[in-house]
Amino acid sequence: MLSAIVKGTVVNSSKRCFRNLFLKPIEQTNLKVLTQIPCRSMFIQTQTTPNPNSLKFIPGIKILDHIATYDFNSIESARISPLARQLFRIEGVTRVFLAPDFISVTKDEDDHSWNILKPDIFAAIMDFFSSNQPVFLDEAELASSTTTINDDDDETTVMIKELLDTRIRPTVMEDGGDIRFVSFENGVVKLALQGSCSGCPSSSVTLKNGIENMMQFYIPEVISVEAVDDEIIEMQNKVFEKTNSEIESKNTDER
Repeated sequence: MLSAIVKGTVVNSSKRCFRNLFLKPIEQTNLKVLTQIPCRSMFIQTQTTPNPNSLKFIPGIKILDHIATYDFNSIESARISPLARQLFRIEGVTRVFLAPDFISVTKDEDDHSWNILKPDIFAAIMDFFSSNQPVFLDEAELASSTTTINDDDDETTVMIKELLDTRIRPTVMEDGGDIRFVSFENGVVKLALQGSCSGCPSSSVTLKNGIENMMQFYIPEVISVEAVDDEIIEMQNKVFEKTNSEIESKNTDER
């Protein structure tokens, strides 16, 4: 059973999902990693998540130069990221999530065990950063954060985005995932679950018990919160496809 160590006590990680939004910050940040694997010049740490099919890999170096996260659910969607593409080449990997200081990798449910996959993932991460390749081929074309305050956002939408950024997303990222704002209409907040949160067995329940309750407490205009799992990825894919076409066109012209 996957577990995490909290203040020296082993606990079941399935109980430590983002429903714990009201826990004190120290209880969230004192989680220790299960394993620390030295890979030549890198010291890669792993941490369990509430999703048994997802692990958080912490290479100890900066992955992204900006505060953002990117979620890929296929090798096709990862065409603009050499790092994500390299991880998808490992048989059994079904999702790759990139954050400023960690990578979450999701595997298929039954066919591959972590004991088999982890050495390949360690090697892929180490080889990538040893090659000095960019994490993204063209970061200028990447989609901006969905919680950026826009000029046309109404007051309620602004409060929702601020609550997501200050109270909810930091806690969720501790467990290897992210929550992205999609829309607010007629009292309904639509969010996309990413990384380890996507496909987590308890995500649908904890979405209601944790995030919805918090939003309703601080923002009375919120009636309910709903998950739209892959809408953000579809939006990103359109940007990636456009960028990839421009790169291919540029390479053709140079020839």
